[in-house]
Amino acid sequence: MTFLRPTSELQQWDASQYENNARFVAHLASVAVELLALQPGERLLDIGCGDGYLSEQLSRGGVDVVGFDYSPELVAAARARGLDVRLGNAEQLYFHQEFDAVFSNAAMHWMRQADQVALGVYAALKPGGRFVGEFAGAENALIIRRAVHNALARRSIDPEEIDPWYLPSAGAYQQVLENAGFHVSSISWFERPVIIDYPIGQWIETFGSPYLTILPAAERGAFLGEVTEELAGDLLLSDGRWTVDYTRLRFRAEKK
Repeated sequence: MTFLRPTSELQQWDASQYENNARFVAHLASVAVELLALQPGERLLDIGCGDGYLSEQLSRGGVDVVGFDYSPELVAAARARGLDVRLGNAEQLYFHQEFDAVFSNAAMHWMRQADQVALGVYAALKPGGRFVGEFAGAENALIIRRAVHNALARRSIDPEEIDPWYLPSAGAYQQVLENAGFHVSSISWFERPVIIDYPIGQWIETFGSPYLTILPAAERGAFLGEVTEELAGDLLLSDGRWTVDYTRLRFRAEKK
């Protein structure tokens, strides 16, 4: 099953690559998890659950977790953990007052129809339920995206048509939540640079494959080399590791 999602459907996920290069994403979710404040016996929907690593942690302590992701590869990896995970598009949720809480970590920047996500989450929550999440915000990976955009433009490709992410400001996303009916009790935008110990080209391959799938396979290595060279002055550390210029939005909202 596939879902039509302009540009972001070009993102290709490989479960082993995700485990090797993206595990830090779950490890950085602790503050959002604290904001979620799960209680034993609660039922939780985890949208954009990926390979289920964090969902598995959330299920401990007597919480009934349902995972939800649009990648068949990652859903298969999550189900291999013994989790209840549904394959679907979170822009088209179909639940009705089933959950005490909905959570999402590092996923909603792939969901460009943010208003549809918020409305679907609102419908999925029981009265008084809460929606807690963290995802990439305005200016996320700005230096990396600028270098990638420049390299695409040199190949006569419009980068704005390829860029796959929804990256709002805190104010813009608060309006999305309020329009769906939520009361927003907490929302913040912040910078969070992350140091990775693998080449920046692998980061782009893992998290930005839409940029690559638009290119012939034979040209992708040269493209990544060109981008890497441009980024070295800004993001390459003296010890050979790289900094990714992440920003994040973190929020908590309640269904009235």
